[in-house]
Amino acid sequence: MIGILGAGSLGRLWGAMLPNGCVAFVARPGETTDSSVDYRFRPFEGPESSIQIPFLRTGDTPDLMLVTTKAGDTLSAVAGVIDQLPFDTPILLFQNGLGSQQSVAERWPERPILAASTTEGANRPEPGLLVHAGTGDTWVGPLTEQARFSVDRAVAMLEDSGLAIHREPAILQRLWQKLIINAGINPYTAILNCPNGDILSAGLYQDTIEELCRELSELMSAAVQITETPDSLRQRIEQVAQNTAGNTSSMRADVLRKRQTEIDFINGYLAKLGKELGIDTPVNQMLTERVQQLSSH
Repeated sequence: MIGILGAGSLGRLWGAMLPNGCVAFVARPGETTDSSVDYRFRPFEGPESSIQIPFLRTGDTPDLMLVTTKAGDTLSAVAGVIDQLPFDTPILLFQNGLGSQQSVAERWPERPILAASTTEGANRPEPGLLVHAGTGDTWVGPLTEQARFSVDRAVAMLEDSGLAIHREPAILQRLWQKLIINAGINPYTAILNCPNGDILSAGLYQDTIEELCRELSELMSAAVQITETPDSLRQRIEQVAQNTAGNTSSMRADVLRKRQTEIDFINGYLAKLGKELGIDTPVNQMLTERVQQLSSH
């Protein structure tokens, strides 16, 4: 049995893709829930279907727990349920950005804590409907020493979804690669209130992207010893923005729905890291502050 903590778009995608009867949502302490999470699912290809995922019953323990909460909720969400899990149950974190994953691994270093980086796309354009908007890949790797023995088991269980799952021993580097893309697209889409492709012609983007990529290049080299030129980072960011031109980023969606964004774990994380490493990050700081202002309105 796979438990899923967090019934947002990504949690619901895994719920829909994993075999029926092998998956359950995990309720947080004090959370009032119905007996199941019910929604319509529109797959990437094929007809729409109705999905009904039960909540994990009291006393049942999952063989693997996926954590698909927002980055800012992750530490408290895991803290609320971890004491009910056997010590060897792998906990697989699916958060955007960086910072929340390390917080969990540092708090429970003796537990098998893993992280995932995924390019699967899912969204909820209306209440009760989940759309699998784009197929991609999911990489899984260990954050704690104990987790190294759990990677194969976690990957095997997720492969039952039919999605493309890969082992990734250097998961932190993989998360950094995704962080770079998120940092170069998401805040601009939120500030400009536009789909991903439209940022490329905007003055704010054109005036700041060169400096942003210089900051990203310096930070990545200092933090995880990945050397990539600012130009090549810009090319990757712009390639993804073009490939997903019509998409709404999760950060823009959060602002539009007046929800807390994950800016503190994307550009905010990079600005904080810059302070710790003695690297100036004025563009990351500016983007962070502007998105925070949007969220506070």
